[in-house]
Amino acid sequence: MLVVFDVEGVLLDAEYLPVLAKLIGKEKEIMDITIQGLRGEIPWKEGLLKRVEALRGIDYDKALEIALNLPITKGAKEVCQKLKMSGWRLLAVSGGFGIITDRLKDELGIEHIFSNELIFKNGKLTGVDINVNSDKPSAINGIIRQWDEKKDDIVAVVDGANDLELFNIVGLRVAFNAQKIIKEKADVIIDEKDLTLLIDAIEKHYGTISAKSTNKSN
Repeated sequence: MLVVFDVEGVLLDAEYLPVLAKLIGKEKEIMDITIQGLRGEIPWKEGLLKRVEALRGIDYDKALEIALNLPITKGAKEVCQKLKMSGWRLLAVSGGFGIITDRLKDELGIEHIFSNELIFKNGKLTGVDINVNSDKPSAINGIIRQWDEKKDDIVAVVDGANDLELFNIVGLRVAFNAQKIIKEKADVIIDEKDLTLLIDAIEKHYGTISAKSTNKSN
């Protein structure tokens, strides 16, 4: 049994690039592009490249400080702990960056996190190395096969249009404080910023939170 989380807006209660943009007075510009991407109004890759280009030259030290201080979503630690204790595996896939996701392995116990990487040269932001695009399943299909996880036993918890393809490879589709395009395709909609509500959604769908009991029932 596996839960796949998006990161920004789900495990983290923030969007990194708009927060980073405050350093140079471009918060509104970056947030507008971010929202367009989340709604599916512009191609995700185009939006990402535009945002990173607008932030070129930002200091690495300042970028790291902001990344390490992004707030973790209410209930994220509790839900991840409970899921792991109940036998679930946890994975995250993000259109964001390793600078914000790496900490979640220790803080939340996420086993694997797939993300992009900001490029810094001489301590300044210069670009981005894209490993995860809007086809997020392509980034995680290998480890899902390695773990031998079946579609019906996978839950996705997401919020934006660039997560939509994940709904094709899971058995329970959860929209967490999500854009309309995600809510329209979801099995469960959580509009409160509290990830512990995921436990109730899983129990209602599978009849139990225990991965072992769920596997036996399947």
